[in-house]
Amino acid sequence: MTTAQRLTLLLLATGAVLLHPTEERERGDVPGWVMITLMSAVLVAALLAIAGPALEGLFNQAIDQVSP
Repeated sequence: MTTAQRLTLLLLATGAVLLHPTEERERGDVPGWVMITLMSAVLVAALLAIAGPALEGLFNQAIDQVSP
């Protein structure tokens, strides 16, 4: 079987699955994903507030060591 034939077969199989799903697609728990996203954003903001000055100092030190 050539590469073109394999790609054609894969494309046809994918199309068949998309057009005729065997079971109803689950959309997931949207409020749960929103909560996870918000919690992640709060965690990043808290870490940045705590470690921000230290990270800024490291960045400035690294930039100062680079010669123009």
